Amino acid sequence: MLYMSLAAGCATVDEPERQTGAARTAFSSHHHGTHEQRSDRLNPFPFDDGRGRRPSAPRSSPARRPLAERSALREGVTSSPATTRALVLYDQAGDWAWLGQFYAVAAGNLASHFGGWDPMPVSSYQAGDMNAYSAVIYVGSTYDEPLPSAFLDDVLLEKTPVVWLNHNIWQLSSRVADFPARYGFQPWTFETASVGEVLYKGSRLTRYTMNGAGIMTYSGEIDATKVSVLAQAVRSDGVTFPWALRSKNLTYIGEIPFSYISETDRYLVFCDLLFDALAPTTPERHRALVRIEDVDPTVEPHQLIAIANYLSSERVPFSIATIPMFVDALGAYSGGVPETVRLRDESAVVKALKHMITRGGELVMHGYTHQYGARPNPYSGVSADDFEFWLSHIDADDYVIYDGPVPEDSAAWALGRIEESYGELSAAGLPMPTIFEYPHYAGSAVDSRAIAQRFSTAYHRGLYFGGALGGGADDHSRMLGQFFPYVVRDTYGWQVIPENLGSYEPEPYNHHPARLPADLIASARANLVVRDGVASFYFHPFLEVDALREIVQGIKAAGYTFVRPRDL
Repeated sequence: MLYMSLAAGCATVDEPERQTGAARTAFSSHHHGTHEQRSDRLNPFPFDDGRGRRPSAPRSSPARRPLAERSALREGVTSSPATTRALVLYDQAGDWAWLGQFYAVAAGNLASHFGGWDPMPVSSYQAGDMNAYSAVIYVGSTYDEPLPSAFLDDVLLEKTPVVWLNHNIWQLSSRVADFPARYGFQPWTFETASVGEVLYKGSRLTRYTMNGAGIMTYSGEIDATKVSVLAQAVRSDGVTFPWALRSKNLTYIGEIPFSYISETDRYLVFCDLLFDALAPTTPERHRALVRIEDVDPTVEPHQLIAIANYLSSERVPFSIATIPMFVDALGAYSGGVPETVRLRDESAVVKALKHMITRGGELVMHGYTHQYGARPNPYSGVSADDFEFWLSHIDADDYVIYDGPVPEDSAAWALGRIEESYGELSAAGLPMPTIFEYPHYAGSAVDSRAIAQRFSTAYHRGLYFGGALGGGADDHSRMLGQFFPYVVRDTYGWQVIPENLGSYEPEPYNHHPARLPADLIASARANLVVRDGVASFYFHPFLEVDALREIVQGIKAAGYTFVRPRDL
């Protein structure tokens, strides 16, 4: 499965080749963004979709402050301004400046796990800026973007850890004549042959084979006395070459690992390497989460009770993504007659939810109705089938297309939905959730900023838009999706609880293949490369408990311990 934005289509972002003379010809490459249905949307992944599996029968009953003028300060999960802080530098030249900003958001979100972070266009860098930081992350997304001499010289001082991604490493290597002798390697050209795996810590992580953006290779032999090869790329013919290496203060990754990602992707290598730069003494620890998804007033109470009893018997705490109002606006499941069911009126479901709470469950607010209006959005107009805070449709090729915010979208509208949801849960006599999850993981930037004022914690994959770094209007025509292997503080200010394994899906839908227990367990095993990572999945209550049992036991056998979200 190809993951990172909630779209499900297939196209690519191709930056035209740019060559700046014979000395640079070897570095010329296409820059491919992601496997998307639109060229301005990065990284597709399936949303939390229960459609097609709902029974169709009627239900039975101290930084330098001058930097503040040139960067937007971001606080981390546990940081204060005096603790761990990363400087995230990004390219912003030419027509592809928006990509640089998105990559900075992706890097910064991950860096927030360790502390605060400040984004800055690399062109704004001034001498000594990195001295105020624990580490620097530079995302080289624009080929041959001129880098300030001050930045190159500060990197070569070898005082601050620098994680450098992809382009423009040749500007550093040509800055001093003795670079190969000092650092033990010489960047050369991009390998564009098919690469489907990256070897890291003895694990084979996946890489989308159609990603033709290329990975940096090196001239001559790498000096093993000066260079640690951290990860190896594996070509389709079995030949390996360095994917990531480290020498002195410099960690270099030969591509941008934020495109074409999946749950078992080489993206996880970058997620783990940040520990070396920002928290090198972190001990090995592997925790897991499970969330019971799309629990609305029509769910069969005995299914909820069976799930709660099983998880309790395994000493597995869990979350319950709760939809307090069921709406079938077009009568899709009720013979053409519209239907509305309130949780407060379903005493057996409420009783089952209270039983779940006594067995280790915790409510998560999963929207108000999990659908929008009297229209397919994109499926049926039914709760848990459709989006609530976003418009969508299905195209002729059976891809879900993301259309944009709902017509009445505003902070007041979004908060109104939250208040209605609170009201229904209160009327049902249930405790108020402190964690929010977007229906189908999608809402506008306006919605996210507003809801973050009511919920400090979200439990979903993130969706970010043009303008996310501030200083400009929200551009919902361009979007980046991102999942996380650990808790982060994202650009909306949310503390984001990870969901990074997906869900058990016994049947394919919208070009996404079936996802069986073995697939989730394999993804959990891949995530073991993240030294303090989380394996987090969700499960729909109308599916067989035997599948849940297989997943839980498989994740435990991989070495994970199940915890509550608050324990992270």
